[in-house]
Amino acid sequence: MLFLSFLLYFSFIVDAQPINNKLGRIIVSPNGHYLQYEDGTPFFWLGDTAWELFHRLKLEDISRYLDNREAKGFNVIQAVALAEMDGLTRPNQYGDLPLLNQNPATPNEKYFRLVDTVVRMAQTRGLYIGLLPTWGDKVTKAWGAGPVVFNEDNAYKYGLWIAGRYKNANNILWILGGDRPAVNDSSDWRPVWRAMAKGILDATGNCAFITYHPSGGSFSTSQYIHNESWLTMNMIQSGHGGGHDAATWDLISRDFKLQPVKPVLDAEINYEDHPVNPWPKWDPATGYYRSYDVRKQMYRSVFAGACGVTYGHHAVWQFYNPQEEKINYPDRYWTEALDRPGAYQAGYFRKLMSSRPLLGRIPDDRLIINGQGEKGEHSSAFRDNSGRYLMVYLPVGKTITVITNCINSKQISVSWFNPRNGKISKSGKIKRWNQMQFTSPTQGVGNDWVLLIDDIAAKFESN
Repeated sequence: MLFLSFLLYFSFIVDAQPINNKLGRIIVSPNGHYLQYEDGTPFFWLGDTAWELFHRLKLEDISRYLDNREAKGFNVIQAVALAEMDGLTRPNQYGDLPLLNQNPATPNEKYFRLVDTVVRMAQTRGLYIGLLPTWGDKVTKAWGAGPVVFNEDNAYKYGLWIAGRYKNANNILWILGGDRPAVNDSSDWRPVWRAMAKGILDATGNCAFITYHPSGGSFSTSQYIHNESWLTMNMIQSGHGGGHDAATWDLISRDFKLQPVKPVLDAEINYEDHPVNPWPKWDPATGYYRSYDVRKQMYRSVFAGACGVTYGHHAVWQFYNPQEEKINYPDRYWTEALDRPGAYQAGYFRKLMSSRPLLGRIPDDRLIINGQGEKGEHSSAFRDNSGRYLMVYLPVGKTITVITNCINSKQISVSWFNPRNGKISKSGKIKRWNQMQFTSPTQGVGNDWVLLIDDIAAKFESN
C-alpha cells in the first residue's frame, strides 16, 4: 500500500497535462433564480461538504470518496485549498504545505499539483468542485487557527494566480468567504474579498461563477455583498447551532425576493450526525441531527426557491479518522459515514427535482390553505410557471388542503413521493377541483412526504 501511495503521488507530481473539460460551464438561468448549463439544460446543485479533502486525504481515499458521492447523485463537492484545520502549518498527507513561508505570493507547486489531480478526477466523474481559495480565518481570524495572511494586494494576486491555474476547468465553481462574515460591527473585509474576486475574474476573462460561504445563522451574502458585481449567487448557512428546524425557508424566501435577482442556496444545512448546538458547550441530552432533520431542511429550502442545496456529514467534512482529533463530537469515522441514510436520501431528492422542469419553479406556500403548520411541521410548496405540476413537502404526514387550480388540465395525476426511500406511490388520475384535500400514506412525526400533482397532459415519472 505504501508503494502504491508513492506511485499515485509521483503520478500527479509529474503529470503536467492540461485539464480536459468534459463538463459544461454553469451559468444563471434567464429568470435569475436558478442554474443551468450554457446549452440551457437545468442544473440542480446537490453539494457535499468535503472541506478538508485536499488536506487530510491521500489520493486513494479521495478516489473512494468521489466514487461514493458520484454514485449517490451528488454533483458539487465543496472543498478548500487553504484548509481550516491548521491548513497553513500542517502539511497534507504527502508532506506538503500549500504556501511557502505562509505567503500567498509563494504557493507551493507540489501541493497544488494534488489539487490539479482532484479537479481532473472530479471531471471524469461528472463532478464540479465548489473551490474555496481559502478558509475565512486567513482573511479574518475571528475564531479558528488562522493565521491572517491576506490583504487587498496579495488577495488579488492569489486570486489571479489560482484562477489562472484553473481557468480552463469548467467544473470549478468559486466560493469565497469560508464561514466568516464579510462585515461586522467593527471591521469590513469586503475590500479583501473584492480584490480576490477581481483576481479570479481577471484571470478567467470575467467568466467565473463566484459565490460566498457566510457564517451561520440569519446571516447571508445578501446583507452585505448582494450588490457586488462579482457575486453570482447568494448563499446562506442555516447551520447547526439554531436547534431543530431553523427556518431556512424564511432565509431563502427573503433572498429570493431581492433585486437584482440572484440565485440563492443553503450551502450548509444541519449536518447529518452533527451534535445539536454544541457551542459553547454541548449537552449530550440535546442529541444529534439525523437524516430526518437533514431531509426537512433540504426540501424546505429548495421548495422555498433555492437553486439546490448542500448536504453534509459531520465526520465527512473533517474526514475524521483514528489519526485525527475529534472536532465537535463526531460519533463515527468518515469511512463509516459515507453511506448514512441522509446521503442516499439527498440523491433521491435530486432525482425527484430533475424529474420535472426545474427553471420555471415558483415558490408558493399560499397553495396550502389548511395544514401548513409551523416550525417542525412547516410545509412548503411550489408550482410550475406553465401550470404543468406542483409539489408540496409535508415534514409530518397528515391531511392538507391544497389549491390546485394552477394546474392546466381538469384531469390530474396525484402521487406521493417517499423521501426516505425515493419511491413513488401512485394514486391515479382524478378530476381536478379548485381546492382539494389530500391525506399522506402514513402520518405523524418522521413520516415526511412529497405530494405531486401533475397535469395529465405532461409526461412525468409519476404518471
